[in-house]
Amino acid sequence: MKTLSKTKAFTRTLGLAAAGGAMLSLASAMPAAAEDVVLRMAVPDWPPTRIMKDLADKFYKAPSGNNVVLEPDFIPWPNYYERLAASLTSGEKKYQMAVSDSQWLGAFIEGGYFLKINKFIDADPDLKATFADLHPNLVAAYSTYPHKSDNFYGFPQMPDVLVVYYRKDLFCDAGEQAAFKGKYGYALPCSPEEMNNADWSMVDHFGEHFRRKAGDKLAGQDVTDDFYGIAYQAGKDYDFSSMQVNGFIWQNGGDIWDETNEPKAQAVGVVNSDASVKGFENYLALLKHMPPVVKTGTMDIFKVDELFREGKVAWIIQWIGFGESAITAETSKVADKVDFARMPGTKMADGKISRWSNIGGQPFVLTTWNSDTVEREAVDFVKWWLSPETQVKFAKAGGQSGLKSVYASPEYATFRPWNHAFGPSLDWQKDVWHIPEFFELLVQQQEEFDKAITGQKSAREALDSIAEFQQELLIEAGRIQ
Repeated sequence: MKTLSKTKAFTRTLGLAAAGGAMLSLASAMPAAAEDVVLRMAVPDWPPTRIMKDLADKFYKAPSGNNVVLEPDFIPWPNYYERLAASLTSGEKKYQMAVSDSQWLGAFIEGGYFLKINKFIDADPDLKATFADLHPNLVAAYSTYPHKSDNFYGFPQMPDVLVVYYRKDLFCDAGEQAAFKGKYGYALPCSPEEMNNADWSMVDHFGEHFRRKAGDKLAGQDVTDDFYGIAYQAGKDYDFSSMQVNGFIWQNGGDIWDETNEPKAQAVGVVNSDASVKGFENYLALLKHMPPVVKTGTMDIFKVDELFREGKVAWIIQWIGFGESAITAETSKVADKVDFARMPGTKMADGKISRWSNIGGQPFVLTTWNSDTVEREAVDFVKWWLSPETQVKFAKAGGQSGLKSVYASPEYATFRPWNHAFGPSLDWQKDVWHIPEFFELLVQQQEEFDKAITGQKSAREALDSIAEFQQELLIEAGRIQ
């Protein structure tokens, strides 16, 4: 090979440099190639997450221009906690996001699995505005750890509250109306507005009035199977009875152990206070009107749902998240006979109704092992999900929105027959514990509640046992001094 002269070599170098610079300028002017990004999310398998997937497939376009696909792993509710916990603790790093019950936050945050999101909120005026628009009870329950602190981890995915489902064909029947008024001296509620004013003493009357045996008449028709007046959660598994019992306790002026006041808050003397015992006794007193399965410890949310859809009970308390199946002919024998109202409360001395209830629903979270690209895409997906436009679509499809700008609008109540009860209920929501010890607290509490539900213990005996166990456990964990 010949050696170039210095002049020729210098000239060639300049040419190459100029050409290279032009190519770099062209490259910088061209858009970067779109990436394929999968957001794999662990989710419970029920209508709200199925709706989310459907809306994402139809409408979501990532602002980055990347090809972002939401890939939910639909897991049955009864197995959800165990499956999610097994995945997170195994180190497999399978999920980029997850739907989490609020009471799991502490365990999974302290385990290092859920990502703190303050940096995203602080840097993004749109996210700040979104959080300001969310009902504060939802933010406290779904986003914060420690509970009600300024440390944020979750975004609301599906807000949920307990409401009444009732058979309007029975409650509005002229014959049933006349018989009820003749016995109890007041009108049987028919419209949702009337049912919204019900307290637990009225529910006791509903339960007694609508109890029929096979062969009896109900709204002028022969009853082929035993029929019952009321039903609500009284299941031993997971948190089923606790979700209903807590409301009765709060409404009567009692309380659960207050994690926001540790280490000063006590369990003994609070969990088993006279007010808490009274609330639990009121809960137990209504069980006599329910189907006999209540005495087996299996009256969970799924059994309550099944009994109502099968046409075997007149009035239930259930999460809004199950409403769609109750009004759908393919899944409900009473689809055209259902109406909805706010959950009853305890009438106070001043005549007002205390309506405290345990919040349901879930946040979704980011896991801690994602790349910067995945984090950005996950946050952008959340922003899209929590935008008013998407939240309206979700609500129209049967979900709920925690945005005040959405649920407080007049049109919101027109989307589904239960929506009128949602917004007013949010003001009355509290939550169970969020600390990592929640599972031990919950399992023992569920066992003791079940002993009272099945007649093995009194309300006071059960709550005394719960308080003693919680006091000892929480002292050992350093949460009570």
